[in-house]
Amino acid sequence: MPEIPVFPHDTVLAAISPAEAIDRVRDGFVEYAGGEWEMPPKIYLNAPPNGDFRAMPARGAGLAILKWVTSFPRNPEAGLPVVMGVICVSSAATGEPLALVDVRSITALRTGAVAAVAAQELAREDARTVGIVGCGLHGAWAARCLHAAEYGPGMCFDPDPEAAGRLAGELGWEAGGREDALGCDIVTCVTPGASPVVDEADLRPGLHLNMMGADGPGKAEATPEAVARCSLFCDEWEQASHGGELTGAVEAGLVRREQVRELGDVLTGAAAGRSRPDEVTLFDSTGLAIQDLALCVALLDAHQAGRVRTQTATL
Repeated sequence: MPEIPVFPHDTVLAAISPAEAIDRVRDGFVEYAGGEWEMPPKIYLNAPPNGDFRAMPARGAGLAILKWVTSFPRNPEAGLPVVMGVICVSSAATGEPLALVDVRSITALRTGAVAAVAAQELAREDARTVGIVGCGLHGAWAARCLHAAEYGPGMCFDPDPEAAGRLAGELGWEAGGREDALGCDIVTCVTPGASPVVDEADLRPGLHLNMMGADGPGKAEATPEAVARCSLFCDEWEQASHGGELTGAVEAGLVRREQVRELGDVLTGAAAGRSRPDEVTLFDSTGLAIQDLALCVALLDAHQAGRVRTQTATL
């Protein structure tokens, strides 16, 4: 078998800018909504008591990928990342392996990119200020992508004040409390989802919420009652209703399928976005393999164009 390129963390982030990631992820949603890309359901393999593995396939643009990724929330106690794994990229025409890609970089970048895409489509036209609740790896990339989309200034909050201060300093934003962050036009929550950080009292006319942390069963960043008071959008209904921010409200009978629009449908014009400036919109992001695929396409394009070099491996 021929040698194939292996793209480590820093190489991925050097190859794809936040601005390009936003454009590529937007294109991925459009291709999937239009039926050009395929994405079977995400598979969870529990590894109690510490976390789970996830297998995420997708096909499009001549490629097929399988993302094998972890979520082990207690790993930092042992000095390890929560998210680890690899994306296997193959030719959709021949099945030939084409690349192995670091998971952490792709996941962080596409998480940030979708926050920006959702804000561009669903926030008020005059929305500018950004509140970040949770300034870890994915929260930082959400902030960077929103900054690249020309949103800001921003307010960063994290239970670890040093994490909030570092991110704020990097972007020229400010660090503050939870209420300060929730007072912004676009609020992006990127917490572990262990307990809600948004309730009904936090909702204000014109607010847009990106809820990024509830990416599996039992996780939530907002109370079901707060969710039910918003105009609702998600990346993909099946995932969001069974293991996303919407799940608690759906299980409580507060939200039905017909109340929720998918972002891809908004992007293609098949569904409406925000209808009024004073509307409160909420986007539930659970993480889709088509987003990972979109960035793998960008990465291989950069490699083929000679814009990035990397090591190779023989399988």
